[in-house]
Parts: sequence; structure tokens; C-alpha cells
Amino acid sequence: MVYAGGVDVGSTQTKAVIVDDQGTIVSRALIDTGADVLGAAESAFAQALEQGGLDKDDIAYVIGTGYGRYRVTFGDDQITEISCHGRGAVHMFPKTRTVIDMGGQDTKAIRVSPSGDIDDFSMNDKCAAGTGRFLGAASSALEIPLDNLGTVALSFTRPVRISTTCTVFAESEVLSWLGKGKKVEDILWGVHQSIAVRSFALLRRVGVEQEVTFTGGVARNAAMIKALEEKAGVQFNISEESHFMGALGASLFALERSVLPGEQKTQPSAETDR
Repeated sequence: MVYAGGVDVGSTQTKAVIVDDQGTIVSRALIDTGADVLGAAESAFAQALEQGGLDKDDIAYVIGTGYGRYRVTFGDDQITEISCHGRGAVHMFPKTRTVIDMGGQDTKAIRVSPSGDIDDFSMNDKCAAGTGRFLGAASSALEIPLDNLGTVALSFTRPVRISTTCTVFAESEVLSWLGKGKKVEDILWGVHQSIAVRSFALLRRVGVEQEVTFTGGVARNAAMIKALEEKAGVQFNISEESHFMGALGASLFALERSVLPGEQKTQPSAETDR
């Protein structure tokens, strides 16, 4: 049995996935990244090994991805998260042609080929208004745990319009609406709609081709799914592994390289992906 690993070091959380030679997920791990990026990568990988009952020597190849991919020093190579999310999405949902990846630092719209290669992509790497950070600002202002935002937002009745385009000022606007007597759920739905508008603009740049797969940590937020689907006018593929899609894609590339070391696949240039 051949095993391969992928470690996705994100700005907020680090994910690790180990697959077998059939591309089946054997184990996974998720931890907060924190300030020690290398330590987070090592810890996530160690937890995945433990969960799978494996030793490091059992893993034939490891690829790092994410903004901290070059800190996966125990790995064999690095690949951009754009390529990894595309590959992971097509593996989980073979008919995927468009991927929307929303994390804590940035949001990416990706158009993929049937094989999972990247045809085009667009990202908001200069502004966090359409990312998980915007949700984080609302969570802080309203003192509601980030994981509960979606559930609360879905009970809205009269959503407010969030006009700010800057995460720095999002908390002030949220508090302003609260001071005007608006309900928390209506404010939160407005926040989700604001993010959806900005994310859909990215999707339009690459073209919304069905099927659309939603990846990244924010894919666990039910209100974000609803807001994006309403804006795009299509239903998204959502997997329990959506949060691990980058690490899954990295592990699949690693598996390919471990099985066919002489036929390593050339990756698309996506160096703007941090």
C-alpha cells in the first residue's frame, strides 16, 4: 500500500490529509495555525499520521500548499493552493468546472478542466472584504462565536445593507446598525450578502460553469452557502471535506508523484497565490 500526504498551511488553520494509493482519505487533521507556522504544519501532519495509525516512513511523498507551504520543510515539494483546491474539488465532485474557495485570508474563483487542471482563476488578494476575515470582524463586534454566525444569520427577517467595502470599518458599521436597534440576525445576513456580492464578482471573471464546488473553511457556514447560491443562481457542491480540499488536492498530487516519479505534472503558474 502506498500512502501520500498533503499539508495545507492556511492563515487561520492548518490542515493535513493522508490518502492511500486509491486516492481514498485515510486520515485528516485540523489545527489553528498560530504564530508558529512550521510547528503547525508538523503538528497537523503528526496528528494525521496518528489518526491513520501510520509512521512518517510509511508516507511515500508529501506536498505542502497554502500561504505557508514553504514552511512545510519536511515535505518533498510545494504546489499553490489554487492548483490543489482545483484538483481536490474535481476528485470529490468529478463534474466540477468552477470552484469558489473562501478562507480567512482571501477568496479565489477557479475554473477547472475535467482533469482538474487550472484554466483560469481570480482572487481578491488585495482586500479581505469578501473573505472569512469580514465574518471575523462581525463575530468580534457582536460577540458571537464564528461558528455560530451562519445559524444566527439564517433567522433574519429584514436584513440590513452593509455598505462598507473595508474589513477595517466593518466592525464599526455592524455596531452602528446595532445602535439603531436592528436585530443581530438581520445585521448578520447583511454581512453574508455583502461577502456574496464580492465573491460573485470573482466568479463572473472566470465564468460560472456548472458544476460549482465550494471549498475552504467558510464552506461550513450555512448562511454563506445560501447567500452565494442565491447570488450565483446555482446550487453548489458542498462536501464534509470542503475544509480539507486544499490538503486533499496536495495529497493527490503527492500520490501521483510517488507512483509516477518520472512523470511529474507541470503545475500552472499561480504565484500570485500567497
